[in-house]
Amino acid sequence: MKIILRTAVNDNSRARLLLLLLLLEVFLAPAAMPSQSVKTNTPTKNRPANDLVLRDATLFDSRRGIMVPDQSLIIRGERIAWVGEHSSLPKLPRRAQVLDLHGKFIIPGLIDAHVHLIHKLNDAHITADEMLPMFLAAGVTSVRDIGDPVVPQKMLARFSEAHPESCPRVFMCSPLIDGAQPYHRDIGWALTDPEVVPAFVEDMSKWGVTTLKMYVGTERKVGQRVIEEAHKRGLMVTGHLGLYSAQDAVADGIDCLEHIWSVFDYIIPAEVRQIPHYRSSMDLNTPIARDLITNLVQRHVLVDPTLTVFKNLILLNDLPSVNQNPENALAPARLREQWNSYRLYFAKNTELTPREFRIREFQKYQELTLLLYRAGVPLLAGTDTPEWFVLPGFSLLQELELFVEAGLPPSAALQSATINNAHALKQESQLGSIEPGKLADLVILSADPTANIRNVRRIEKVIRSGKICEPAQLLKLVSLQ
Repeated sequence: MKIILRTAVNDNSRARLLLLLLLLEVFLAPAAMPSQSVKTNTPTKNRPANDLVLRDATLFDSRRGIMVPDQSLIIRGERIAWVGEHSSLPKLPRRAQVLDLHGKFIIPGLIDAHVHLIHKLNDAHITADEMLPMFLAAGVTSVRDIGDPVVPQKMLARFSEAHPESCPRVFMCSPLIDGAQPYHRDIGWALTDPEVVPAFVEDMSKWGVTTLKMYVGTERKVGQRVIEEAHKRGLMVTGHLGLYSAQDAVADGIDCLEHIWSVFDYIIPAEVRQIPHYRSSMDLNTPIARDLITNLVQRHVLVDPTLTVFKNLILLNDLPSVNQNPENALAPARLREQWNSYRLYFAKNTELTPREFRIREFQKYQELTLLLYRAGVPLLAGTDTPEWFVLPGFSLLQELELFVEAGLPPSAALQSATINNAHALKQESQLGSIEPGKLADLVILSADPTANIRNVRRIEKVIRSGKICEPAQLLKLVSLQ
């Protein structure tokens, strides 16, 4: 039992103090953040909010992957009350707020399936509340934290729900389940005895996590028990794998694999590993690759490639478009300083591999992503923000662009960030598509993203829980220090 109790006190004192102050803000001043957009939709006391009507737009049907023209919808409170052809729009209540969106496009709020809201930010002396508005400004209305201490995660989830006008929804994950000496000591959790797994999983369930994540040092005997106990409680299990092979994890019932490496690294024939720069030239159409991909399809395993972080990892110092991206100025200066310190580290660790091989290696990761999609493996869209130059919120737009660059249709890229990610969270009944009864998390665009995926950047307004949010105003809430 002592192992379980340590879960709640695994954070250092400084992080606890900062997050306790954050929690006080939630309960003592939940309306204090200066968002201009709140005023348009905040009801007066004891009076229900007016209906919000979005009239005559083109909607993205994320289930079918198509745009549907001439549609209107009614939002009542935080939920979608009605969706249908504009010509069939019901008579509107007298006080309804109406937005005429002729020529505009509406997509479901985007979901980032791979973020860390404590890890890395601690090193930069930043708390996540300082940058959460960046996600909404980029149309990201929900995030899946994929490995952090649970106590600060819980505080951030509460903070987010107290400030829907400026924060995305936060879905929680366990710390990284690892071997005896966790790779990441700040967010790792050593689990080596299968007998203690049930109590650990039960503790995580009580904290409200939706996902358990296994990391590189997890052994199969522990992984099997994690999967078994998680599924008993309706939780998803994902993995950034190492000792536990993808083949074994898939056979044992894992739900999701994190990073393209969690597939790529397990389809490399032994003889190929002896070839210099083999990752840049490896044949992906081999029996071992085909067998693993077939099993992923048959067992409905999700894969979250996180191409953005790998592009930065491999090509950071070669790409001014990454390390000198003007959008980076939107992030707090402390985070940018930390990112720039990484550049020196990567310069030392990548200079031994010529650039041409590193470019080809990343292209292999994109090639494998396309193979997975064509085979029928459900892809998620995640970023690993705030890793090196992986900008909160806006990096998800980059991830969708990299999917399309790899060969996916724009509609499939959008599905990965909407309905697929909602499935990974077991939130299909609440999020991921524009349907009556679902939460009103939407993005209004001025151009069609299925015609050009870069149009997902042409954001006019974001709606979170039925509240209209203005991107420019959201960015003013982000700490620049």
